[in-house]
Amino acid sequence: MIASVTGRVAVVAGSGAVVEVGGVGLLVQCTPATLSSLRVGEPATLHTSLVVREDALTLYGFADADERATFELLQAATGVGPRLAQAVLAVHPPAAVRRAVATEDLAALTLVPGIGRKGAQRLILELRDRIGEVAEDGGSGAAWDAGLRAAGVPAWREQVRDALCGLGYTVREADEAVARVEPAGVGTNGSTPDGATGAGTDVDVAALLRAALAVLRPR
Repeated sequence: MIASVTGRVAVVAGSGAVVEVGGVGLLVQCTPATLSSLRVGEPATLHTSLVVREDALTLYGFADADERATFELLQAATGVGPRLAQAVLAVHPPAAVRRAVATEDLAALTLVPGIGRKGAQRLILELRDRIGEVAEDGGSGAAWDAGLRAAGVPAWREQVRDALCGLGYTVREADEAVARVEPAGVGTNGSTPDGATGAGTDVDVAALLRAALAVLRPR
């Protein structure tokens, strides 16, 4: 198993990044929040999980070990593969996933594209005894959110748009949703938007993705 990769970030695009390790470029699939923390040309370390299939070897990357552990735990539930597990983490940080399962929060779980009410109930039934203790203050999820808010996120529109398309929405639906949530993205936490790129600092990509999904949910 490839537990982690450390190297220079060569490409950040769509749902993945290319990290150069020992002269080899490794394509790593990441959530929008993880991608937003990467900078082309700068070194990065990602905790990883290698998913082996007959026709492919896919490397998934995460900002920390907690995110990776949650990704692997989700796949222990019936009907949850790596793509759906990653979709869950694109919408909710690990602490929020644990909280949703522990409190049987169906509304939170069904916000994830691909998880209906029955799927959410199955997740709760199969995982609630395996998630461990859930801290009242959110545990590592609170630190995750704080770290994301502290990071400057360039081109958040493309991050959210690409994430929505990766979750199965059309380009048109994604563009309309991004336009609806744009006021919340520009100047988040008092940031100053960049007139040239339309990107501000301190933009919570995961929160904007959740807002965009809420807009699209009635479709």
